[in-house]
Amino acid sequence: MVEAVTSPARPALRPGRRRAARPAAGTRRVTAALRRHRADLLAGLAFAALAGWLTHGLWPAPGTRVLALNPADQTLYEWFLALDARALRGELSLVTDRLNAPDGVNLMANTSVVALGVLFAPVTLAFGAPVTFALLVAVNMAGTALAWYLLFVRVLRARRLAAAPGAALCGFGPGMVSQSNGHLHMTAQWLVPVLVWLVVRLLRAADPAGRPDGPDRRRMASSTAGLAAVVIVQVFVGEEVLFLAALTLAVVTVAYGLADRDLVRRAGRGFAGGLLAAAGLALPVLAYPLWVQFAGPQGVADGMFPPAYFSADLIAWTRLSALSVFGSPEAVRLTTGPAEFTSFLGWPLLLVAVGCAVWLGRRAPVVALVAGALTMAALALGPEVVAGGERTGIPGPYALLAGLPLVDGALPTRFALAVLPLTGTVLTLAVHRALGESGRARRVVPVAVGAALLSVLPAPLPTMDRPPLPEFVTGGHWRQCVRPGGVLVPVPTTTPQDPWPMRWATATGVAFAMPEGFFIGPYGRDGSATMGTWQRPTSALLAEVARRGVAPAVGDRQRRQAARDVEFWQASCVAVTDDAPHAEMLRRTLEQLYGPGVRLADAWTWRF
Repeated sequence: MVEAVTSPARPALRPGRRRAARPAAGTRRVTAALRRHRADLLAGLAFAALAGWLTHGLWPAPGTRVLALNPADQTLYEWFLALDARALRGELSLVTDRLNAPDGVNLMANTSVVALGVLFAPVTLAFGAPVTFALLVAVNMAGTALAWYLLFVRVLRARRLAAAPGAALCGFGPGMVSQSNGHLHMTAQWLVPVLVWLVVRLLRAADPAGRPDGPDRRRMASSTAGLAAVVIVQVFVGEEVLFLAALTLAVVTVAYGLADRDLVRRAGRGFAGGLLAAAGLALPVLAYPLWVQFAGPQGVADGMFPPAYFSADLIAWTRLSALSVFGSPEAVRLTTGPAEFTSFLGWPLLLVAVGCAVWLGRRAPVVALVAGALTMAALALGPEVVAGGERTGIPGPYALLAGLPLVDGALPTRFALAVLPLTGTVLTLAVHRALGESGRARRVVPVAVGAALLSVLPAPLPTMDRPPLPEFVTGGHWRQCVRPGGVLVPVPTTTPQDPWPMRWATATGVAFAMPEGFFIGPYGRDGSATMGTWQRPTSALLAEVARRGVAPAVGDRQRRQAARDVEFWQASCVAVTDDAPHAEMLRRTLEQLYGPGVRLADAWTWRF
């Protein structure tokens, strides 16, 4: 007995066998999981590959490349990402003094993508904000497509071959690709399918049908808490997307309820109670940030973009985006800019989508999806219908909402973004049904959907070389001129029309502040929202020199004003680099205003 216990044979072999067995079992589990989710992984890789192809112009060196169609917004978002990354250093505030010094900028009133910036802060700190921006452009499209794919597969129980094309439209449709030209807050939609899933989960849990014990209270509670959490996070990703998602879900829910009134009678009360409870959980957390946004320092209570201008052209729905492979540059005249090709679905996709909806019949889900798509498409037309660039005088449905709180903050043309996932869902349901049949529909529907999606195949985002930064910044010479955390005044100063100097601060991790700049603030008439702020007299004088290259009249009055402006900005340093327009004339003007400058690398500086 003692020999059996103390024998070296068994104890020596058993642990070894266990150690060998455990890795083998773990390997088998991983292999089984990979096989089980092989199709999902392939879909994710396909979406990632497509996103990589569309953004390949920014790689492999994002620091030397920039989006050609909207470089100004890219400059702004890179600055936001660099600022947000400072949260890892314990610096996180909803109002920053690093821009528009000394007044500051309200981050909640701007599309500052705080959640994205904090989430990707390690990338920003390690590789720089341009890398984070380029990565997010691709991740937002691929992540949105993957999220919708998983929703279609897991919630709608759609076949994977049916879910993939529908999800591709959701993530890579014309509106998503055009918004990728600098609008990270609009393309970060990967939480929207999660929001939809939680709403559907809450509805199903509130429906007592088939359950003798009534509604599933536990699932209702978890869905309610999940909804509140997603809403909170989405506020700090992009409020406009949250607003559009909530409005679309409201329209679809009402339409679904009208089509299936028995479901309303069974689950309506519990479902509504769950939504109210989710709002009750989210509001206490969001109360302070929303107060900061609308009533806090530098906050704005209204939108700054005129709805009548940013409206979708009726004819644009039948045209292909100029940013698609088969699109025409002539389509540009039907939109307000390269980032607003939101409604350009084209005749092929429109006809196939309508055909699929008719073929699916008057089932409640299809009726709700069609009602939602038509409503959002109509609202996108703005307060007055425009057709072919001409105003028709016909009021648009948006006119009924104009002036309501929050509505004016959303551009009408962006309501069209909600049509993409609704259309993608209809296509998914149609292909799913067709693949389950044995007749002609099994071949015709998938081919028609594939051809329609091919017609809106996006082209890679246009890019160009990024102007190099001055050695004054990249070499760290600015530290000899700016006190820690102080204010650096670039000449000419930053404006919404020329935000390039903001890249100086971005390259340093926003280590110093700047006056004026590119942002939204309450500087319009009666404190209404406007882009940027008014220029100080010295800023205006120097901007005129940079524009015309003509020496201004500088006397005692201009010198006294220049001293007052430096004091107002609380500036540590004024700097003009060699790559500034009419740099030599600017230097001479600054010497007349402030005296002799000090040469630091490729810049002339004046320290205060």
